[in-house]
Amino acid sequence: MDLKLELVAVPVSDVDRAKAFYMQVGFNADHDYQVSDEVRFVQLTPPGSACSIAIGTGLLDSPPGSLQGLQVVVTDINAARADLLGRGIEVTEVEKFPWGNFVYFRDPDGNGWAVQELPAWR
Repeated sequence: MDLKLELVAVPVSDVDRAKAFYMQVGFNADHDYQVSDEVRFVQLTPPGSACSIAIGTGLLDSPPGSLQGLQVVVTDINAARADLLGRGIEVTEVEKFPWGNFVYFRDPDGNGWAVQELPAWR
């Protein structure tokens, strides 16, 4: 049986600000539905990813900024860092570990993201 992770809900305080941020990072805006007065569902997908994120209202009880450890994988960490910087995203310097090279950034609410370049042995 396959179990495919396809959507992760990210708690945000301002849906429009978060949507603009993730689009600035380069995510594609797939859906934006005002389901009811209490529920808005916005789905965004990183380019090349099979997994999307959902932001909105009425989706989560988690406080905005409480999600940490979200991770995307790239083939070239230096190019990814340069791309993020070029898009106006605050991103850390490259950190090198035996399990890969990383940079980190946060969305406007403080939800934490890691960008990983896998090691050659993988």
